[in-house]
Amino acid sequence: MSAATVAGRRRMSPRRMAAGAARRVSPRQLSPRLKRRLLALAILCIVLMAGYQFWLRDSSLVAVDRVEVTGLTSADAARIRTALTSAARDMTTLNVDRDALDRVVAGYPVVRKLEIAPDFPHTLRVHVVEYEPAAIAVSDAGEVPVAGDGTVLKGVRVEGRLPTIAVDGAVGGERLLDETARGAAAVAGAAPTLLRKRIENVDHRSDDGYVAELRDGPELLLGSATRLRAKWAAAARVLADLEARGATYVDLRLPDRPAVGGLAAPTVEPVAPLGSELGTASTDTTETGLPTGTVAPELAETAVPDTGVTDPTTAAETPQAQTPAETPTQTPTQTQTDPTQALPTGSQGGATVAP
Repeated sequence: MSAATVAGRRRMSPRRMAAGAARRVSPRQLSPRLKRRLLALAILCIVLMAGYQFWLRDSSLVAVDRVEVTGLTSADAARIRTALTSAARDMTTLNVDRDALDRVVAGYPVVRKLEIAPDFPHTLRVHVVEYEPAAIAVSDAGEVPVAGDGTVLKGVRVEGRLPTIAVDGAVGGERLLDETARGAAAVAGAAPTLLRKRIENVDHRSDDGYVAELRDGPELLLGSATRLRAKWAAAARVLADLEARGATYVDLRLPDRPAVGGLAAPTVEPVAPLGSELGTASTDTTETGLPTGTVAPELAETAVPDTGVTDPTTAAETPQAQTPAETPTQTPTQTQTDPTQALPTGSQGGATVAP
């Protein structure tokens, strides 16, 4: 083989190589015996598929003999179980009519959906997912429990206390007609079970949006009916915080940054400036009921000595009080005291003021 031939084969594209391989295994090159075997295999597959479709899937060999129904907790549990069992016994594990089972429970509003799992050859397991009552819708026609998505649960037994929501107008047949009431039901339905039992009612305000009022607790301002799980998670964290006790409301409109309001302001004791007499004075009280170092208002005038008296002892014993009508017009005739002389003590222990 020449070098040019080898180089040409190396330059051959993958598409040409695939085409060449297809030509090498063309059906024209198959032996008649192999052709007969392939034809027999195809016919056998068709027969098996037809047998499964028209005979085996509806055969008594795979008929449902045992029906297991779980998840029922409502007052209609016995009737729902009987209806599902009766409908399932007409089916096989290879041919389960899900639409027929859904029609059986369509008359029970408590049923949310069915989870069906056939177990070959004769068992069918049906798990019923029920609606959980989230609130009590109150209208002019009366009260009825509703689910978190607004589904009306007529005839469903309610255990425990549930929050109430106001409905404007008629309640509706299957779902709440009032859009605002449906949002309130969604708020109540998203609340954790322990918190939902503490909710008194859920209403809508023009400024705050949806507001949940707790029994013996603050109001929860949730705003719109979005990000409800995050808002309720934030509410649980705030209510569990000891520092938030006594709050009148919790703003959860921004669940990443909840705000608490209505807490009492902390009491701050006044502190005297450093180096002042109040900062070093004793807190013992005198006979007048005032702390030591404080001059009583009625003795404020007597605590100031007359500038015309030179003898400190005489000024302390005979203070000259002036009436508001008198005007000091006389000029002191005696010499002023020495500034370095100690100041006399004022009446009742108060400090005197230097002239």
